[in-house]
Amino acid sequence: MAEAPTFGELTDAQFERYARHLILDEVGEAGQAKLLAARVLVVGAGGLGSPVALYLAAAGIGTLGLVDFDKVDVTNLQRQIVHAQESVGMRKVDSAAATLRRLDPAIRIETHDTKVGPDNVASLVARYDLVVDGSDNFATRYLVHDACYFAKRPLVSGALLRFEGQLSTFKAHEGRHSCYRCLFPAPPPADLIPRCEEAGILGSVAGVIGTLQATEVLKEILGLGTSLAGSLLIYDALDTQFRRIKVPRDPGCALCGDRPTIVA
Repeated sequence: MAEAPTFGELTDAQFERYARHLILDEVGEAGQAKLLAARVLVVGAGGLGSPVALYLAAAGIGTLGLVDFDKVDVTNLQRQIVHAQESVGMRKVDSAAATLRRLDPAIRIETHDTKVGPDNVASLVARYDLVVDGSDNFATRYLVHDACYFAKRPLVSGALLRFEGQLSTFKAHEGRHSCYRCLFPAPPPADLIPRCEEAGILGSVAGVIGTLQATEVLKEILGLGTSLAGSLLIYDALDTQFRRIKVPRDPGCALCGDRPTIVA
């Protein structure tokens, strides 16, 4: 395994690898050093987690955590581009880590071969500066979101179904933005929104949303542009349309409202 990266002045190899970042005035050496020092947790090494992890590794995020408990199945390969045919049957975190290390052996990859649950979500989130949620079920999304809120960690969340995707950034712990529960106070009935193995997904849509998630992560770390916090971005692939919807903070929210009922 490669040695853990160090983050002081950039090495000659780093200057060459990240040259296209360094010539951006908004990034430069100081910004690249921030990326190299960052610790990001990617929840799910599937359709969303694949492009997220690939682009964050390529960008020079110094430490990437990958959490997933599943194994690679041949049906995953249509969209989960961090895996390959020879990965079928492997643990997803191991397959993804191998791909990322081939991309850049200098970054640190931390694998968590486990299912996210109430007993481990807080400790997982606390180890990282920012979290990306690419999970495929509402139970995990609420767990991860709430843990990020209490740990004061920004969360970049995405979701997919058929020909559509959506994403947002949640930073309600800062006191002025809405949280996931402001948008969706409670999970929908289990039979209302089918999973992708039931409804299907156009594989490239996962790439669009996952790449946008990676971009929002880089923006948050670098402090660039306008954050998606307080907004929901919806992508419709069939009509090639993006819609950005404002999501105001709900004073009655059970988590971030004026009289919260959910406690850590």
